[in-house]
Amino acid sequence: MNGLVAKSLETPDGSDVFLDDSRRSRITLATVVLGRGVYRPGWRWSAHAQPTAGHDSEAHVGYIISGRMIVRGPDGVQVEVRPGDAFEAPPGHDAWVVGDEPCVALDFAARSSSVRIV
Repeated sequence: MNGLVAKSLETPDGSDVFLDDSRRSRITLATVVLGRGVYRPGWRWSAHAQPTAGHDSEAHVGYIISGRMIVRGPDGVQVEVRPGDAFEAPPGHDAWVVGDEPCVALDFAARSSSVRIV
């Protein structure tokens, strides 16, 4: 793809439904893949996504729109991310929603890499 590209996450190029019915949609632009996840209270990567993905999480760059999530790196260091927070997580991290509100998050990856779940 070259030049100007505009797409809507309302009509995604692809989507995923996780074991707890949380959902993630994605669009592919010229150089970036953008995903938007709506993760239900109690959602956790290792419990609701990894079993069907069949692999550890990949690196993520994300931005939280609403709700809260804990992201724990493979070294055990963890951080809570809230609305307005951007984060970068290395491969092998785990993440889970905290509180009673769904977490809505965007994630970004270079088009040449595969985009996985937060």
